[in-house]
Amino acid sequence: MGDSTVWTLAIAAVTGGTAVLASWVTSRGSARAARIQAETAARSQRAERLRESRRTAYLDLIEQTHRMGELFWEISTVLRLPRSEARTSTLGELQDREVAEYAKIRRCARVVELEGPHPAAAAALALQKATRPFYAALSADLAGDPDGQDSFDAAYRPFWKALEEFVDAARDAHQTD
Repeated sequence: MGDSTVWTLAIAAVTGGTAVLASWVTSRGSARAARIQAETAARSQRAERLRESRRTAYLDLIEQTHRMGELFWEISTVLRLPRSEARTSTLGELQDREVAEYAKIRRCARVVELEGPHPAAAAALALQKATRPFYAALSADLAGDPDGQDSFDAAYRPFWKALEEFVDAARDAHQTD
């Protein structure tokens, strides 16, 4: 009977040790799984925040571009008027507004540049640069250049094309996020 007690105790010790080891291995596996799950959730949240941040930046730039377009149409209307002091004064005020609106579109483009990705950022900067011919044409008209109005009107097509290219780049970036 003494031998069977020893064997029983040995088997119990081995079984208990196996249970403790199995429990330890399971707890390590559970802890690792929980850590992986938490890291995955954090990555997912970061990706969603980035996606929303980019979307907001893209929409802000598109909205500001449309505001600039409305201002350009207003300027075009005044450019069609016969030259006079009132026209020159109004165009001077509109040019000041154009400068203020340009600052906003520049800020929006810089935010897109920060948010990325590169194709959307490049398209945003191209869109920002597409506003320059309007300013140059208005300045030329105010300086007495008879072709200022034609140059101003010629700037519309590249401006709206740059907006379309930005929207395409933003859509591609948003769909790949």
